[in-house]
Amino acid sequence: MTIDKKRINDLIEKVNSDMNDPSGQEEMIKIEVSARHLHISQEHLKILFGEEFELTHFKDLSQPDQFATGETIRVAGSRGAISKVRILGPVRPETQIEISMTDTYSLGIKPEIRMSGDIEASPGCVIWGPNGQVILEKGVIVAKRHMHCTPETAERLGLKDADEISIKIDSKRSGVMSGIVVRISDKYNDAIHIDTDEANAYDIKNGTLTRIIK
Repeated sequence: MTIDKKRINDLIEKVNSDMNDPSGQEEMIKIEVSARHLHISQEHLKILFGEEFELTHFKDLSQPDQFATGETIRVAGSRGAISKVRILGPVRPETQIEISMTDTYSLGIKPEIRMSGDIEASPGCVIWGPNGQVILEKGVIVAKRHMHCTPETAERLGLKDADEISIKIDSKRSGVMSGIVVRISDKYNDAIHIDTDEANAYDIKNGTLTRIIK
């Protein structure tokens, strides 16, 4: 059998080129599972915890300057209440509570799937702290699944802000998850955020790696 040396050399050159080309490699993105939590305004922090109270640091989160605090509150709707809902810091201009679809049924709150920060005309609830309570007229959402993405990663993957992508989940309950909104900022670290209901449906653990299939 005659060996075509030129063809072999061409194949070797192509393989080496593919290995050294980042665009030809499959990029894995970390999935982070968000449990129910609350972002709080300074005004409501004073009511719930006291005039001079400041949030305490419990642990850092993956996104820069974001942290879980040592403080928790109680959330109530028309049907029930959930205790020990953790506050995330730092304080924000408006109070916002992010819960799962399952939580909305337990609380008796009509679910609204929104991007974080989009709270106009969203449902309200009552929240309790050790020093008082606040009746929220709005602010309860089920967070829409999304991807925090750096500009560098977005350029590498050909993504634009507000794009919607799909990912392939490899687990005991494998499948494709679609409708993930891309959010691009130089203040982000790369991560896909889903809630506990979504994680349980696909048997996903916090920190699971996935690949974008667009």
